[in-house]
Amino acid sequence: MVRAVPVMAAGMSGIALPDMSESGPPDPLARLGERLDKARAKRDGKPAAVSGNSADLQQGVGLGFRTGIEFVVAVIVAIGLGWAIDRAAGTRPWGMIVLFFLGVGAGMLSVYRAVAGIRMPVGSRPLNKIDSGGKTKDEWDDDEA
Repeated sequence: MVRAVPVMAAGMSGIALPDMSESGPPDPLARLGERLDKARAKRDGKPAAVSGNSADLQQGVGLGFRTGIEFVVAVIVAIGLGWAIDRAAGTRPWGMIVLFFLGVGAGMLSVYRAVAGIRMPVGSRPLNKIDSGGKTKDEWDDDEA
């Protein structure tokens, strides 16, 4: 149903606007998504997937926030240190520029380690690769044994 908006100024005609209803989503893409979910449910015999609080979605969002925050913090800390060094040494803006790039590198390394699932500090080895004698062992040491 269409209703006319009253004339605002002399000589202007009314503009036709649709009535507001809460019966369905106003977005045609949302309606199409609902129809597709119903069709998939009929075809597969399974209920339509409920978009909501699934554990996988929450883990993905958590990892995204973690990596984003770690990257931004690394860059901000590096810029702050560069600014402090520049101020103390009078080398404006070189310390800030150099430490900005180091901060970006550190942030990228942090994001890579978070995404790859590497939980150990840089330079350390897992406990299962260390023998009982306290000596570290890896593939390169096999020919020495």
